[in-house]
Amino acid sequence: MKKTIILGLILCAAIGVNAQETATPNPVNPNAPKFKFVTEEIDYGTIEHNADGNREFKFTNVGKEPLIISNAVGSCGCTTPSWPKEPIKPGASDVIKVHYATDRVGAFEKTVTLTSNADVPSKVIKIKGVVKPDPTPAPGATPAAPAEQKH
Repeated sequence: MKKTIILGLILCAAIGVNAQETATPNPVNPNAPKFKFVTEEIDYGTIEHNADGNREFKFTNVGKEPLIISNAVGSCGCTTPSWPKEPIKPGASDVIKVHYATDRVGAFEKTVTLTSNADVPSKVIKIKGVVKPDPTPAPGATPAAPAEQKH
């Protein structure tokens, strides 16, 4: 009886091991398109309220096949990217344009995630900076009352 149970357990284990699929990574295409950015982070520095929020990330396709960017998404609604819709040939350069809404005062760090057919299909580029408050209130605006401090 014990031999039958042990034999049954061994048989079940063998079937279970054979049923598992061996995970093989996707083969890497040696000719895949590849981004090479001049910089992957743009620092706006300290800028005026409502200043020009447009910047450009320059890149080159250093792969051997055309690079196709299918999407670009900002990390929030204040960061709006635009990207080339046509394939970028090997050796060719182009730009990812990013607009940050500089009507928002204070420090910011935002990302843009690119989706493409590159060797690394998801690529993140970054912007950061500080938007200074407007030094003069708008005409007719009342100055803000100082915040109460709790003791």
